[in-house]
Amino acid sequence: MRTIVITLCVSALLAGAPAAVAAQTAAYTRDVPDSLLKMAKVTEAKAAAIARRRVPNGTIRSLELERERGKLIYSFEIKVAGKAGITEVNVDAMTGRVGPLEHEKD
Repeated sequence: MRTIVITLCVSALLAGAPAAVAAQTAAYTRDVPDSLLKMAKVTEAKAAAIARRRVPNGTIRSLELERERGKLIYSFEIKVAGKAGITEVNVDAMTGRVGPLEHEKD
């Protein structure tokens, strides 16, 4: 009986996951061409989670999926409240690896 309850709870949480991802996606501007998105092995949601871990108290303001120096990357602009400027986090769309963080002043 206990296993069934746990399974149902997990199923209920997973059922709500797409809505949560959609809500997070809608919170920032996106420049994500379908042609590039089809090539990415890392999902936008996974890349956003990786970027949020690198800038823990930040809010994603924008996302661009682009080719940069021959690599397909998700480029996130993240704003931290009370800190001037934005932090750019680049996540490799094929591996999920994060490049060097860049902080840009206003």
